[in-house]
Amino acid sequence: MKGLTYMGWALPLFFLGPVVIHISFKNEGHPLFIPVLGLGIIFCFLAILFMAKGIKTIINSLFENEN
Repeated sequence: MKGLTYMGWALPLFFLGPVVIHISFKNEGHPLFIPVLGLGIIFCFLAILFMAKGIKTIINSLFENEN
């Protein structure tokens, strides 16, 4: 269940990250361009991290009981 929770957190971040990056590139002249771009990159990185951790948790739980 913990692995699915990680993957559940990753799913909205997979959509939110690229949207924030797209919005930041549409407003390149704005003074907050760099912080918003950084936030979008962080969201994308967190999405990848949560997805990998969720898959790893699920795989470990599947093969843990075969001793």
